[in-house]
Amino acid sequence: MSLRRLGRVAGIFIGVLLVGFVGLWIFLYRADATSSAPRGFGSERQIYASLILRAMRLVDMNPPVPAGVVERLGVEFKRVGERRLLLDIHSPSNSVGKVPALIFIHGGAWRTGRRQDYRVYTTYFATRGYVAATIDYRLFPEGKVDEQLSDCQAAVGWVRANAETLGVDPERIVVVGGSAGGHLSLLVGYTAAQAEAKAASGWRDPHRVAAVVDLYGPTDLTAPEANDVSVVKDLMGGTLASAPERWRRASPLFLVGSNTPPTLIFQGSIDRIVLAKQSDVLADKLKATGVRYDYERLEGWPHTMDATRPMNAFCRQRIEQFLQSVLK
Repeated sequence: MSLRRLGRVAGIFIGVLLVGFVGLWIFLYRADATSSAPRGFGSERQIYASLILRAMRLVDMNPPVPAGVVERLGVEFKRVGERRLLLDIHSPSNSVGKVPALIFIHGGAWRTGRRQDYRVYTTYFATRGYVAATIDYRLFPEGKVDEQLSDCQAAVGWVRANAETLGVDPERIVVVGGSAGGHLSLLVGYTAAQAEAKAASGWRDPHRVAAVVDLYGPTDLTAPEANDVSVVKDLMGGTLASAPERWRRASPLFLVGSNTPPTLIFQGSIDRIVLAKQSDVLADKLKATGVRYDYERLEGWPHTMDATRPMNAFCRQRIEQFLQSVLK
């Protein structure tokens, strides 16, 4: 065997060993998601490597309907002209009494995404005794922030109006969303709470919710890292300078008050799309105002971290713990 060929074989052998070592290291690096938050990564490249080497896998976005769960797909909850907004519902088949309802709002930079993206959550939570729905809303350019908020509020109103048929406790409705959906979930919960605070004593907003779960959603659109981003300016229909008060009304941070609903926040420390400071300032504001909140600031995790199996399992577990605490 020539020295050149021997060197090539040795190089391949060393490469295989290196890849195997990296895969083993990444595998051992993971934490048990059932007991604590999965350990993060030093960079997004490490995450991509773990996925390529199958040391970590993505969730199944289209899981089958579990035993004991009833599925209803494509239920209309709002119509705008000829546009029908639909929701999918998964419910426990053997629930006793009125149960809490979860309304999931998908992400996608306010312009993409589908309600089916959260089927992985709705099917799971139905097995845990919740009625879980995932909804449409008008995406940009069909809908800007006001229209999108109105659509999400309509879903809350529809669930409350149909609570008897659904077997839902109308006072235990929770909104859950990720990224743009996290932003809209916060707006739904915080706008209703602020409206009640400003209204006459005893008035109840039909869009009120018992709690909010925010997965890495923007909280302050007026901040430097958000106000000059093209998708944000498109959503707002102009610049911050042109309508500063409108931008503040669309920023959940400025809607926090003493009656703001309990909030659970998930945020990855290496998120480059929604910077961690967006969740940090919201947590600080909730704490200063005396609002009940839980903050999972997850070191070494990026945006859409719950698309991975270990983090999705952890998020489901923490959401359930939070709900059990605040929905007594």
